[in-house]
Amino acid sequence: MPTVALNDPLTGSTAKIATHLGFNCFEFIGQLGDESVSVIHAADDFASGEHPLSHSGIPLLFPFPNRIRGGRYSWDGKDYELPESLVGYEGDGNAIHGFCLDRPWRVLSQTDSSVTGIFRICKDAPERLPLWPTDGEIEVCYSLNDACLRADITVRNPTDVPLPWGLGNHSYFRIPLSTDSAPGDCTVHAPVNKQWELVGCLPTGRILHGNKVVSLNGGPAFDTLNLDDVYTGVESVDGVVECRIVDAHAGTQVVQRCDDSFREIVAFTPPWTSAVCLEPYTCTTDAINLQQQGVDAGLKVLPPGHVWTGWIEIAVGKMGC
Repeated sequence: MPTVALNDPLTGSTAKIATHLGFNCFEFIGQLGDESVSVIHAADDFASGEHPLSHSGIPLLFPFPNRIRGGRYSWDGKDYELPESLVGYEGDGNAIHGFCLDRPWRVLSQTDSSVTGIFRICKDAPERLPLWPTDGEIEVCYSLNDACLRADITVRNPTDVPLPWGLGNHSYFRIPLSTDSAPGDCTVHAPVNKQWELVGCLPTGRILHGNKVVSLNGGPAFDTLNLDDVYTGVESVDGVVECRIVDAHAGTQVVQRCDDSFREIVAFTPPWTSAVCLEPYTCTTDAINLQQQGVDAGLKVLPPGHVWTGWIEIAVGKMGC
């Protein structure tokens, strides 16, 4: 079945994953007693496949998140070009959002409260395999535990050559968190103190500090924000990065936690809906080009046969909990 429904037996929290559309978790409803909190924004009838796949739910971005300048890069002495006929592009002529958000994933296992899916370039998007230096595989297990949705993520290099890669998690969080609240009742918090300078949504390689940064540390009100920014200098506590959306009127918050291998946070307020994206990235935009220009862009290179693991949690709770 293309859509998998998950249910937490203790709280009644639910989630839905469109396995045929990039393993996109397009619905998560956290149950707090008698109160239902719809956390994720998605277009009505998203699972029909008739809506932009990067505009809803939790698109998974691999083997590169966000943009590659002009859809071109070089690696190990070879030039690569990503044709618009085979990958996604945005209006300024840059390839965008990787290879797997618009393809079916294979389901490996499923229970009432969890599902595991896998995507390998050579099997699930074989026409895209020549566009990357080598094959790569990503596996994601979504599970519900109380009012918490967790993603356990594994990236593998199944080949005999190094795999350059990056990963992004493009969650769309609904604003406000209650039908009785207004967008201005919500604040947005992220533990960031530096920002990549962007020109045309692409990093120049320069890092901005101080008053040049649109601060999310202090929890600004959602209705004061107009964001499409890439943050770095992400702070963690005991290896955990925590972002929050707080609806003061409802007394409710959504907390997103991830391990500190996600070293960038992309913050985005989409113009088409009332939502905010707080996107954990393992690298910045256009990392495969920037890294080779001597910029520490966070690009990961996985040796042959090696495995990387990470995790992200989205939890619903009362303020202060």
